[in-house]
Amino acid sequence: MDSQLNKNVMGFVKEFKEFAIKGNVIDLAVGVIIGGAFGKIVNSTVNDLIMPPISILIGNKGFVNMFVPLNEKVRTFVEANPNASLEEARAVGPVFAWGNFATEVINFIILAFIIFLMVKAINTLKRKQEASPAPDVVIPPTKEEVLLGEIRDLLKSKPNL
Repeated sequence: MDSQLNKNVMGFVKEFKEFAIKGNVIDLAVGVIIGGAFGKIVNSTVNDLIMPPISILIGNKGFVNMFVPLNEKVRTFVEANPNASLEEARAVGPVFAWGNFATEVINFIILAFIIFLMVKAINTLKRKQEASPAPDVVIPPTKEEVLLGEIRDLLKSKPNL
């Protein structure tokens, strides 16, 4: 019984190793890590570079903090605190956070555009690689071919008998 259990456990461990070591799993892990870091860069680009000038145009409240109060309690709070942030208003009650939504849409568009450019570059490189002819591979003659060539040359060099 113990040997059967041991075989099952070892089989499971072996199967897991094969799965975890496959290139696709490792590639996926690298992609997720880089994607997370890249997402932070896009968020910073939108929140720190794109939205501040827009916020100056629409007021100092900030684009992310643009919302519509959805009940009287929130309306009263916003009237008393005109520069209230989205989080402060959400703590009081429901809001229609259109500025935050617009910021997320802009994040998505930038990220999708950059991924499109990356895929386009990779596809261009693949097409160039496929279009370039493969280098000629010289296959050396076999031992038999070399011997036959030597015999032929010897026979050519002897006068006809």
